[in-house]
Amino acid sequence: MDAIIVVVPCYNEEKRLNVDAFLSYLAQTKGVSLLFVNDGSRDETLGVLRSMEAQAPAGRCEVLDLENNQGKGGAVRAGILYALAKKPEVVGFWDADLATPLTEIASLYDLLKTSPNYEIVTAARALMLGRDIRRQAMRHYLGRCFAMVASLLLDLSVYDTQCGAKLFRVTPWLHTLFAQPFLSRWIFDVELLLRRKALGERLGLPPLEQAVIEFPLYVWEDVRGSKLAGRDFFRVQRDLVAIRLDYARRLRAPLEEIAPYLFEGEQNKKGANDA
Repeated sequence: MDAIIVVVPCYNEEKRLNVDAFLSYLAQTKGVSLLFVNDGSRDETLGVLRSMEAQAPAGRCEVLDLENNQGKGGAVRAGILYALAKKPEVVGFWDADLATPLTEIASLYDLLKTSPNYEIVTAARALMLGRDIRRQAMRHYLGRCFAMVASLLLDLSVYDTQCGAKLFRVTPWLHTLFAQPFLSRWIFDVELLLRRKALGERLGLPPLEQAVIEFPLYVWEDVRGSKLAGRDFFRVQRDLVAIRLDYARRLRAPLEEIAPYLFEGEQNKKGANDA
């Protein structure tokens, strides 16, 4: 079993999937498996994925087919839960368009490997000297506006929540972050952070600021065909409010409700004793 399993959500990606890039990466890299989640695609995405699965090194590429479209958040959630059942050391997700090159997986993993206190490494598209970040101006400025609103409303000091490249150390409580469906189809990344923040406050875990680190990518390039339309940048403001309310609820709800995986063992013991 590879130490790292990276989930790649796919919806109508038939014409955008760079099959050669994925296969080349798997052929040249050890310790990383790719799990493609077909999110109810209506084109020939599933056929392309099955073909890639057959060509890839044995056991390094797998396809999870969802019959109905669940949105990116739902596809990522399904993939992560499926991957966790295989008991890897690290799981993550990566955008199918490869705006973030697969070679950056190693950069994010190095932070987890060398810094045991970090649980989550999230990529950031920061315009810095020495970085090659190519992003459309309008999307960049809308992204900065969203980040500012999210930081203020959710009390998170984060530069880029929405970059589609993240890795998670498999901790005893990681399942809990993905246990329940996300409220938002697109900004589930923010939900993940607030779920971890609420769980940390309830269980006395290290605070979010010590458990999560942003990594400024060396390379990132906008790829045409994004599923997120301009109008969606405004719709997600409503989702932010819903996520903030859910965070407040998690601070009050019974732990068995918000952290079911942490109590499975105890519930099984109780059932056995009752029997």
